[in-house]
Order: sequence, then C-alpha cells, then structure tokens
Amino acid sequence: MRLPVLICALALSAASAHAAGARWIGTWGASPAPPLAVGPTTGPFPLSPSFSNQTVVQVMRVSGGGERLRVRLTNEYGTRPLQVGAARVALLNAEGKVIPGSDRALSFSDSASAVIPAGAPMLSDPVALKVAPLARVRISLYLPGETGLCTCHMTGGDLVQVSPPGDWTQKELPAATGPAQYRAFVSGIEVETTAPGRVIVAFGDSITDGYLATPGANARWPDRLAERLAARYPGRAMGVVNAGIGGNRVLSDGGIAFMGQSALTRFDRDVLAVPGATDLVILEGVNDLGMRANAPTAEALIAGYRQIIARAHTKGLKAIGATILPYEGAAYFTAQGETARQAINTWIRTSGAFDAVIDLDAAIRDPAKPSRMRAEWHAGDWLHPNDAGYRAMGEAVDLALFR
Repeated sequence: MRLPVLICALALSAASAHAAGARWIGTWGASPAPPLAVGPTTGPFPLSPSFSNQTVVQVMRVSGGGERLRVRLTNEYGTRPLQVGAARVALLNAEGKVIPGSDRALSFSDSASAVIPAGAPMLSDPVALKVAPLARVRISLYLPGETGLCTCHMTGGDLVQVSPPGDWTQKELPAATGPAQYRAFVSGIEVETTAPGRVIVAFGDSITDGYLATPGANARWPDRLAERLAARYPGRAMGVVNAGIGGNRVLSDGGIAFMGQSALTRFDRDVLAVPGATDLVILEGVNDLGMRANAPTAEALIAGYRQIIARAHTKGLKAIGATILPYEGAAYFTAQGETARQAINTWIRTSGAFDAVIDLDAAIRDPAKPSRMRAEWHAGDWLHPNDAGYRAMGEAVDLALFR
C-alpha cells in the first residue's frame, strides 16, 4: 500500500509546486472611459453605444502567453447593473477562424451568467486554455437587458461586431452585422503562467492608444514592442498592456467624456491594478500643452509626473519616462506649448527622476525641424504618427530595459 500512497503524495507535491509558481499577468488592456451621450459638446465625435438583447463579438491580440485565461469585464461607468447572459472566448488563426478545440464558455463564480453592479468591474473564472504569445482572442458577450450607455474604450483598433437580437455566442454572425471601432465592457485579458518575465504598462494618450493606425493591423507602438519582446525573449512571459486613452491629459479630465479621467485620477486602476505589473512607460502631456485656455506650465506637468513616479515606486514598478513627441503643425500647436515641451523633455532626459528614459522625441522628430515629426511618419494631422511612425516608436525602445 505504500507505493500508491507515495505516488499520490508526489502528485500532490508536484501540483502544489506548480500552483505556487503560477501567477496571473496582464496581457491585453483597454482603459475604460465615461460614455458620451448626445449633448451640446458632442460635435463630430462618435456617441457611446448601448445594447439590448444583443451579442457583442470583439477580437484582440494578446502579448504574453500562459496556461489559463480570464477576462476582466467592466461596468465602471454604468448607471445600472449590467446583465451578462452568456460569454465565450476562443482563439483565432491567421485567417480569423476559430482554432478547433479552443472555444470555451466563460463563467462567473461558477455561473454561466452574471450581473455586474453599476460602477464595478468583474473577473471571469479562469478557463483552461493555453494561449501563445501574440495570440488572437475572440470574446463574445450576450447582453440580454438594456445596458444603458456603454462603459467603452472608443478607439478599439480591431474587429467589433454586434448581432441581431438574441444570444449569438455559439453561432456565426451574419456578414451584414459589420465591424465597428470600440471596446465594449471588456477592459482586460489576463493569463496564468509559471514562466519568468515582465509586464509593461504603456500609459498615455491617443499616441499610445494608436489613433489613426490601421484597424486590425496591430500597428500601435506598444504592439510593435510586444512583437519585439516575444522574439527577443522566447520562453518568457512578456506582457504589454496598452493603457492609452485618446485625448487623455495628465492633470485634468479630457475635454470630451470618452477622453477619460486624468492620468492622475485613473493611474491606480489602469496601471497599479494590472496583475503582475513590473514596468510603467508613460508618454503623456501633449494634450495638456495643447489646451487653449489654462494650459499648465512645464513645472505643473513635471509635478504631475513626480506624483506618478512616486506612486509607481510605492508598488515596486520601474518608472520609465518617454519624451513628448513634436507636434508643430497640429491644430492646437502654440509657441508657448513648444517651449514647455522642450523644458519637460529636458527634465525627463536629465533629472534622473525616472528610472530610465525612452527618447521617442529624438526617434521621430525631423532633424531639419525638430519641432515637427518627420513628414513621412505623420498620419495627416502632424500630431499622430501613421503605421510607419508608430513602428519607428516601437523600434526605438531599448529591450535591455526589460531583461
């Protein structure tokens, strides 16, 4: 009888060792923001959607891989409880088809449905699903009731489809549903892994969010960083979580609702709450400088950065500062803002306040006119890079920072 007992003990010991070495890490993110309703400040901006008895299907590409997966849903700006009638996750191949055997039901505290309180997030239960680095993931949410205006991330950058009435989580949507550009009620994907590695949170505005990058091409600069890390460090779990919000500011809330709360306000949720976070890269401030009224001084913005650094260090994160990109030619460019940008970038490079610096200004500026980015790298507005410009930014990051 001793041999079976010994085998059982060894199996339990091995399982315990595996469990002890496993950890959850963030592998994808989309920071939520307040919804935009019809009103006097709506202008040309897209309104936040709402849903009723519909299924929302969304595709994302993760960064680091793992052995199990869970999804973070969000109703953090909802004014009523959010009903989730069913939810599924699947892996997609290069052609966008479900990989056989990868389709899984998501549950919530062992239930197939959930009610997310107004103002709250909710994690799904873990599912046993091996996820490779840079895998494409499809998440389907059936929303049986009236959702109210969506807690969304309005620059989705990849496929979103909305069904005709009913639960379509286990059916293919008709082609007529068409794609859209937002992230609805999903703010994070996490994987469990025993592999060593790092989790980098890219914290910023539309330039980190990837505004004007080609939808579905994974062409943002954090996407390129994730690709390079996966190639440089095979066998390690290297997460890159994009926490950019278009129009976001360091010191004040965005001028339009979906531009989000200030970086100082949302920092704990969008950076410190990311599981396994080890590194912060902050690229933000140009929208503060572009404010036509009450634009902050360089000193005020530097004080904001110092707060972010201190809060990152409190949780043991490495704080990396990225210099603000040139933006002459943009609609809100001013000579005063350029003077402040130069002062801030000098401080980022030379003060030693950050643990490291990524000089994205130097990487993308025009050598003949340093207040502008290279003409071939802007997307038409002299503020946002195009795909080639975003790629140049991702290539400019020294991977040795994350050894």
